[in-house]
Parts: sequence; structure tokens; C-alpha cells
Amino acid sequence: METTGIWAYRPDSGYQPGTDLAGFSVEAVDGRVGKVDQHGDEAGAGRIVVDTGGWVFGGKVLLPAGVISTVDAAGRVVSVGRTKDEIKNAPEFDPGRRRDDPDYHQQVGDYYARLTP
Repeated sequence: METTGIWAYRPDSGYQPGTDLAGFSVEAVDGRVGKVDQHGDEAGAGRIVVDTGGWVFGGKVLLPAGVISTVDAAGRVVSVGRTKDEIKNAPEFDPGRRRDDPDYHQQVGDYYARLTP
């Protein structure tokens, strides 16, 4: 399954390359998820790590850039086009595993790509 697109910021999201999203609030379609803990915008590997404050086991989730619907730089809010349950059911984030691990990258990418309409 091709998942490269899921790791790219959507052109209509309002994301400006070079903008550091760390500290921004993250909103799912059905409520607040947490805050951006880490952010990466490398080509083909754009992502945010969200600190969920504990509502997800482990407290953090990895979200590919392609699930970001909008970035409100003035309001410091990132909106994602997924529900809280979809985020909660994603492959478990393992902080000891490198985010660029190809197997983990593929697993997370495949999960979110399946949810993309």
C-alpha cells in the first residue's frame, strides 16, 4: 500500500514550511486530543507527536502530516480529520523506537491511509 502521501502536509492545510508546531493544541473532529510535543516536516516524513495527557495508554501518539486538516498559526491550533477513537486505536507509539524506523513508519502510514476517504 502506498503511504507516502499520508506523510505530506496537505496544500490546503495552511501549514507553512518551517513553522514549529510544538506546543500547539491538537483538535480531533470530536474534541481536544492534546498538545504537539514534537514536530517534523521532512519531505515524505512529516509528522507530529501528540502528548495526549494520558487518555491514550503511553500518553503520546504519532500522527502523519496528511491527517492534519488545518493549522491555525495565530490561534496555535492544529486540527486533524480523525476522531479521538481513530487516534486512540492507531499503532502504539513507542518512544524507544525511532520515528524513521521503516517498519513503524509503514505500520502507522498504512493505518491512517486505510482511514482516508
